[in-house]
Amino acid sequence: MKRKRYCIFSAQYFPHLGGVERYTYNLSKRLLERGNEVIVVTSNVARLKSYEIVDGIPVFRLPCIDLLDGRYPVLKLTKEFFCIHEILFQKQFDMIIVNTRFYLHSLYGMIFAKMKRVKCITIEHGTSHLSVHSRLWDFLGGVYEHCLTKVGQLFCQDYYGVSEACNQWLQHFHIKAKGVLYNSIDLNEVELLKRNTEKCFRKKYNVPDDAIVITFTGRLLKEKGILILLNVLEQLHKKYANLYLFIAGDGDLEEEIEKRRTDYIIPLGRIEFKDIITLLTETDIFCLPSFSEGFSTSLLEAAACRCYIITTARGGARELLINQDYGTVIPDNNEATLYEAFKQVLEETEKRKKAVQLTYNRLSANFTWDIVEKQVEIICESKGKKTVRKEK
Repeated sequence: MKRKRYCIFSAQYFPHLGGVERYTYNLSKRLLERGNEVIVVTSNVARLKSYEIVDGIPVFRLPCIDLLDGRYPVLKLTKEFFCIHEILFQKQFDMIIVNTRFYLHSLYGMIFAKMKRVKCITIEHGTSHLSVHSRLWDFLGGVYEHCLTKVGQLFCQDYYGVSEACNQWLQHFHIKAKGVLYNSIDLNEVELLKRNTEKCFRKKYNVPDDAIVITFTGRLLKEKGILILLNVLEQLHKKYANLYLFIAGDGDLEEEIEKRRTDYIIPLGRIEFKDIITLLTETDIFCLPSFSEGFSTSLLEAAACRCYIITTARGGARELLINQDYGTVIPDNNEATLYEAFKQVLEETEKRKKAVQLTYNRLSANFTWDIVEKQVEIICESKGKKTVRKEK
């Protein structure tokens, strides 16, 4: 395929860490490696330069108001905004990619594509409404999201999800997705890191060689279920004294989790990707008891590092762990449910060994950036036909 020019609108991007940010970065990087041109347009939440090239990717940062501690940036229509808009408008693109649907930044990307008369697709990353854990504000936020989505449909008609679960969520807004562009992983990068890094976390924190290490990585938010995991781990430790829990990430609950530090509950804060991979290679069981996911990057990283996975039936979990032979997917994240899941898994060592290999094989066959990048190029070349990739 000939060289293409892509512009990716992502309301959040590095240095802010999250699944959408990683998706945008990895897709951009792989498109560049294939000889295409890519520009990322994001929000200037961290008050960085309005334009710079990061890892070979040109990044434009639009002025914004920082709401919900960076979770919901809102565009500011300042002189700087219109200056960047004019620069972008003078450029030629073959396709606009909008990551996520419920930001004003996303709506601007859709309108921009319409103004430029350029093909536009929107990639859905969620499976539920954004929650601030207030019944009133969650209701009002849901109404706002429905209205914003309806307006967005006037400018973009082609929607894809990062999982089939995301596509089912789009039906809530009466949107029929055209296919799946799975959240994915660079297995070659992970394998290289695994070969070139020295295991250190067990040694540093005096974890015995025969101990069972459980790990959580991700944003420390209530909806990720991290507090539930802590409660369950404390109960389990009364029966299984050789259990240790590492928690890697930052977020709203960081201080609260730090207060619960013990010899066997070890918060690490935010750590670099290479250190996450090192930690996961020293991990026996990865647990993500979340009740709000699209398709967690953390699950993919854990599978790549051959961890046994316990998670909730959210997002793309069942698309990776298709049955109980691959891992444990629980119907909810109630403490009793999670406790019983751990109890069963801890007593079935052989089951864990078989599951991690099955999951790794499935990961390598279906969830890599090489696959997604080729799919994006096909969509860019297509003339509006439905595009669905079959899993192996």
